[in-house]
Amino acid sequence: MNKERLMQVLLSPVVSEKSAMMADSGNNFCFKVASDANKTEIKNAVEMLFEVDVEDVRVLNQKGKTKRFGQVMGKRGDVRKAYVRIKEGQDIDFAGGA
Repeated sequence: MNKERLMQVLLSPVVSEKSAMMADSGNNFCFKVASDANKTEIKNAVEMLFEVDVEDVRVLNQKGKTKRFGQVMGKRGDVRKAYVRIKEGQDIDFAGGA
């Protein structure tokens, strides 16, 4: 896999109360990923960007909600998420502080 593709796989980390609890308790981190990314690409991208060893990757497709915008019904976009578990003793620092 080329590095350009791996740089486009991870879109952003998911920052929520649930993801913070998962990161503290079980070395699990949640990312929004490209809709066509597979588990192998996600694993390689996390290992390359954050220099950690990935144990497990779980992927889910979250369907967008149907919402009302005035008189018009609309739909939010679909999101693909990846839950990544890294080896014990390693950590991912999103803040980038030294």
